[in-house]
Amino acid sequence: MGAKKLPVLDGPVASAGDHRALMSRFPTGVAVVTAVDTVGRPHGMTCSSVTSVTLSPPTILVCLRIGSATLRAVHERGAFAVNLLDAGARDTAELFSGPVPDRFSRVRWIRSQYGLPWLVDDALAMAECRVSRVIRDGDHEVLFGRLLRVAEQPGTPLLYGMRSYSAWRPSSPARPAEMKDMSA
Repeated sequence: MGAKKLPVLDGPVASAGDHRALMSRFPTGVAVVTAVDTVGRPHGMTCSSVTSVTLSPPTILVCLRIGSATLRAVHERGAFAVNLLDAGARDTAELFSGPVPDRFSRVRWIRSQYGLPWLVDDALAMAECRVSRVIRDGDHEVLFGRLLRVAEQPGTPLLYGMRSYSAWRPSSPARPAEMKDMSA
């Protein structure tokens, strides 16, 4: 079955500022995507573009900026880790979001089972992924990663939205009767 051709909308394109304003209103979890290059040096960058793709096979995607050292390392090894940050890891999120030299000397990390950097003190979960597909669009690449292994530890997710960080605050758990109503 071939790809369906979609209609093309003509008109002006929104600005980068419009895009930032729109996406700031969509709160999301915060992750640091990590990889190692061919000589074993760790690389990483803060990323809020992490999405589940499929359960079978278990696949997620991340979007990384073209030209980044992290993306180069992912291409060299064909693998990456997604470190989902804990609410107490705001400093780590900020550290990995800018061009700070030798970032990994400022955080505690260990090599995961597959040799990828795991920010063990800052991540409440970590997924090790093998690249299964890459799509280039604009100034980013969309990397699809097949999950090889997942590690979890207790914690509360760090969120980012409206240009600020916050901690996940779940609503009160649903009662069994409410769950039945939601499934109808």
